[in-house]
Amino acid sequence: MENKHRKLQGVVVSDKMQKTAVVAVTYMKKHPKYLKYFKVTNRFKAHDENKAYKVGDKVVIEETRPISKDKRWKIIAKVD
Repeated sequence: MENKHRKLQGVVVSDKMQKTAVVAVTYMKKHPKYLKYFKVTNRFKAHDENKAYKVGDKVVIEETRPISKDKRWKIIAKVD
């Protein structure tokens, strides 16, 4: 069965919390009037059960059920 959860790719920017990493996802957005592209960065708190990922790692995160007040994502893989 196909997985319906959203997946995003980003970079771990913080790993100081217990079982949590902050992942920054950056994408390009087009300005509606001036038609120029600019960078937008969103930071997501993602579940990292074994603290396996460190700052600077490229990872794939997947949407999941709410784990805590802010956590709705989990890290599923490291991208080489």
